[in-house]
Amino acid sequence: MNVSFDFTDEVVLITGVSGTLGSHAAKAFAEAGATVVGTSRSEPEGTDADLSTVDIDFFAADLTEEAAVESVMESVLETHGRLDYLLNVVGMWAGGNPIEETERGEFETVLDVNLKTAFLTSKHALPALQESEGAIVSVSATSSLEGGEGDGPYRAAKAGIRLLTETIAEENAGVVRANAVMPTVIDTPDNREMFPEADFEAWTDPEDIARTMLALCSDATAVTSGAAVPVEE
Repeated sequence: MNVSFDFTDEVVLITGVSGTLGSHAAKAFAEAGATVVGTSRSEPEGTDADLSTVDIDFFAADLTEEAAVESVMESVLETHGRLDYLLNVVGMWAGGNPIEETERGEFETVLDVNLKTAFLTSKHALPALQESEGAIVSVSATSSLEGGEGDGPYRAAKAGIRLLTETIAEENAGVVRANAVMPTVIDTPDNREMFPEADFEAWTDPEDIARTMLALCSDATAVTSGAAVPVEE
């Protein structure tokens, strides 16, 4: 079955656009006709997705800083006049140690990059999304559903994203839809380098996740909000 989406004349803001998943999301939304606005600390160069034909209105920002998030949102609305979709993609993994051996700095960084950025971008995007009756899609993880060994801060942060998503959905019922996708391990160059002995075939293709994010922003899922959708092979 061939599925197509049409986001012509609509604006999407993608955080972490310079990463593997963010770049694939940018390509998917651009191919569906959306105006793509992206933000990361650095410009999307040498990404896994081919962005040679994708026009991204890029804003460099550290999204752990609220003033930077406010500035990005002001620029988006000043330039494009609206915002229809927010994709909270920016994130990171760190771990390897049990809780008693985990440095506070690592804990704070993991929560800041994953959960704090999702909170701040959602907070400052919501007024515009309420006006356009748009949608938010954030990236959680299947590992957030249970405890595990060696990556407690990451699991806690991704669980926080799920609960943040449910809260936004409840507070904006009938106005703004909020959903999360839950991958296992995403097939990225960095993950392959980090886990060279892993079975890459069992990992999730970022292009497939991007398509799911498209669907969650589309009219095909108009009655879906507050969901955490598994995206895995």
